[in-house]
Amino acid sequence: MGWEVAGPSEYLAITGANITDIRLAKKAWVWPLQKCIRLDVSPVNYSFNVQAMSSEKLPFVLPAVFTIGPRVDDMDCLLLYAKLMSPHDKLSNHVKELVQGVIEGETRVLAASMTMEEIFSGTKNFKKEVFEKVQLELNQFGLLIYNANVKQLVDVPGHEYFSYLGQKTQMEAANQAKVDVAQAKMVGDIGAKERQGLSSQNAAKIDAQTKIISTQRIGDGKKEEIKVQAEVEIFENQKKAAVAESNAELATKKASWVQAAQLAEVEALKAVAIREAELQSEVERKNALTRTEKLKAELLSKASVDYDIKVQEANWDLYKKQRAADAVLYQQSKDAEAKKAAADASFYAVQQAAEGELYKKKKEAEAVQAMAQAQGFYVSTLLKAFGGNYAAMRDFLMLDKDIFQEVAKINAQAINGLQPKISIWNRGANDNTELPNGGSGAVTDIAGIYSMLPPLLKTVEEQTGMLPPAWLGKLTNGDSADSN
Repeated sequence: MGWEVAGPSEYLAITGANITDIRLAKKAWVWPLQKCIRLDVSPVNYSFNVQAMSSEKLPFVLPAVFTIGPRVDDMDCLLLYAKLMSPHDKLSNHVKELVQGVIEGETRVLAASMTMEEIFSGTKNFKKEVFEKVQLELNQFGLLIYNANVKQLVDVPGHEYFSYLGQKTQMEAANQAKVDVAQAKMVGDIGAKERQGLSSQNAAKIDAQTKIISTQRIGDGKKEEIKVQAEVEIFENQKKAAVAESNAELATKKASWVQAAQLAEVEALKAVAIREAELQSEVERKNALTRTEKLKAELLSKASVDYDIKVQEANWDLYKKQRAADAVLYQQSKDAEAKKAAADASFYAVQQAAEGELYKKKKEAEAVQAMAQAQGFYVSTLLKAFGGNYAAMRDFLMLDKDIFQEVAKINAQAINGLQPKISIWNRGANDNTELPNGGSGAVTDIAGIYSMLPPLLKTVEEQTGMLPPAWLGKLTNGDSADSN
């Protein structure tokens, strides 16, 4: 009898007086005629090498590790587990044999209904079905499978199915690798040619992007350089302020050391005076005492005044140095801020100008592209309307744009003011001129050519002012030529 408390992973199983079956509790009073057993509910790992056989009568070994324990969130399951474990320990052979028997039985039954290929290729599904069937059997004992790990299938000695299967797979993989290498080489050769073409096509695009990025990088570099310079100046100012503070502190310590030395000197003088007064105390005790006290008062007063003066002077020097250092630091910080603001403004202006120029060039390129597309569409539409007749389309465009009128106008302007003289004459075969001696045939043709010379030479004279040579003949008013 007494108060019993279970551990974190334990339950108290109490039976006996006033308890119908079993009562589970984490803490309770155990009365006389009652029996209390501590029940450990932590999961236990069970490792098995289950020997099974497939539907083709091929044996194999299935290594498995199961983590099994009671279902702690269900009191009915805990009662079933308590009844199972009450006469045994959780690591006893009785519980292990029970779990092993359930797992081996369900695994063998399931393996016998599947082929070796189905078991080997569907290990995940095989594990799931084994898990479900084993869990269904363990429910009657209040046990829960927290984790089930099925390892790789192993050959039974004398039946090397998986070894031969692995060799087959290895040879198939090697052959496939050779085919893949040849295929990859072919694809590589084709890809190399394609990449060369793509490299040529993208060269212009990459150059343009490189110029833009280079400009941006230069701007970023200048910005970082200005920023670093400002930080360096601020750091130098801080160090100068620290040096000034250290100098002031050193001056203060020197003043205190001088003060201590002076005090020590004064105390030494006083000690000498006191010693002399003590030696002379037998002669003039009271006079010496009076003089000593007077001298002591004067010296102490003077030392006190000197000390106050030195302290005030040191404090004033320190204050002036601190104010001067603060003023210098403030001015330097303002100068750094002004430089930073000017650098930011200059960078922003350059950036805006670059972006504006880039936008302008982009719009101009888009306008040229749109105009080219529109003209191409217009020309292709006209060519299609004329049935592909380029000459007809060209004549139409020249008429539509008044090209013929412009050509005529330009030609007219070119000969405007020349005032040419045009002579029309005809001395052909129809002329009734009679030749001497009644000549005809070839003589008639020669006579016709000779009769054309006078008007021709007359025309040349009128338009150019040049006369025919003397051996050719001389023009008369009757437009006839006399031969010499």
